[in-house]
Amino acid sequence: MTNQSRFSIKRFFEYLKISITGQQEDFTTGSIRKAIFMLSIPMILEMLMESTFALVDMIYVSRISTNAIATVILTESVITLVYALAIGLSMAATAVVARRTGEKDMEGASKTAVQAIFLGVFISVSIGLFGIIFPKEILALMGGEADLINEGYGYTQIMIGGNITVVLLFLINAVFRGAGNASIAMWTLVLSNGLNIILDPIFIFGFGPIPAYGVEGAAIATNIGRGVAVIGQLAILFLGKSRIKVGLKDLVFRTQIMWNLIKVSLGGIGQFLIATSSWVFLTRIMSEFGSEVLAGYGIAIRVMMFSMMPAWGMSNAAATLVGQNLGAKQPERAEQSVWKTGKYNAIFMVLISILYLLFASTIVGWFKNEAAVIEAGALCLQVIAAGYVFYAYGMVLTQSFNGAGDTKTPTVINFFCFWLFQIPLAYVTALTLNWGPLGVYLAIMISEVLIAIVSWYYFKKGKWKTIQV
Repeated sequence: MTNQSRFSIKRFFEYLKISITGQQEDFTTGSIRKAIFMLSIPMILEMLMESTFALVDMIYVSRISTNAIATVILTESVITLVYALAIGLSMAATAVVARRTGEKDMEGASKTAVQAIFLGVFISVSIGLFGIIFPKEILALMGGEADLINEGYGYTQIMIGGNITVVLLFLINAVFRGAGNASIAMWTLVLSNGLNIILDPIFIFGFGPIPAYGVEGAAIATNIGRGVAVIGQLAILFLGKSRIKVGLKDLVFRTQIMWNLIKVSLGGIGQFLIATSSWVFLTRIMSEFGSEVLAGYGIAIRVMMFSMMPAWGMSNAAATLVGQNLGAKQPERAEQSVWKTGKYNAIFMVLISILYLLFASTIVGWFKNEAAVIEAGALCLQVIAAGYVFYAYGMVLTQSFNGAGDTKTPTVINFFCFWLFQIPLAYVTALTLNWGPLGVYLAIMISEVLIAIVSWYYFKKGKWKTIQV
């Protein structure tokens, strides 16, 4: 090994240690490549921790019954609407906090964090009440059969009723990311995920005095894990262990800041409501082909979400770099950060697509060894993965708009590509032309490619550089 190679490896591990421990927080100067690395590593690990929730739940739930898997899929497709609100508000929090951080206004960033939390609590409590009262009706609306509803409504009730844990987890981590404290966001999810892994089998299958709750146990474990992590996040905010420091004096409603957050988040909420409601419609179409096909589709989507988390981590890094550099009056550096992040993301996604094209059946078989489930899941992985290189740039460009506070542009793009293109295409190909599940998979892949192309066009126009938040 040459001295240059030894130096490069040594520097890699030095940077890795710095990124995980969060020693560097200002990304408006120095090497852009280093800044991407420093932000991406903890964000990638954070996203992997979050997606591990879904995989761990699926592994354990798949041992209960096919109905249990389908219950989780139907419930999660509804909860994605909650995620849309949480992520939309999180995008606003990241954009405004990053902008204030770039301006060196940490007091303004702290005030923004408090108002974002207030909004998150109000939204989640409102939705939680609906989930507690109408869990059976929600599953029925999604096409669940009577035996599925009777077996799984408790899961739906607990997951939607306890959505405050995921809303605040997303939201406070978005605040940390905007401030450049990506490592704190990562470690809170390590705590959350670790608890979920330990508690899942205990509550699902029973242990000692704890009875076997079945599929409900997965919901109980998830909410406990996320709830403890949220308590940890709040402790960090109030104890001043991050750049964002909150005190009792900050716990007041600040109308102007809250309204600014609402204005920025409306585009983000609309953006993700459009995208996630599209997934709800797709899941409803898939339910027409039976529980086995729906289970295969659900497993494939979970696997894809897990593998795409590093890509989302890099995309979130691009959002923070854009926000902080625009705050520091360096738009050209912001743009350079986006294109470099997109290149690294594309390399990663191409490798993942090759893996899926070669080993799709084996991967799905790890979760459920039924021929119909494996066939549906493997086809889903292979078709959708064919467009992964486009997704790589699409993700980064979309998050870069959001990081700049320009949530309107991705909202319009999503509206046309999902509602006016993806859903009609999926319906026609799957049900009218009788292509079955393949029609849905093709609609997903083609619409994501279209989003990447349209996003590239609008990003090149540069209007996002002029957005004020």
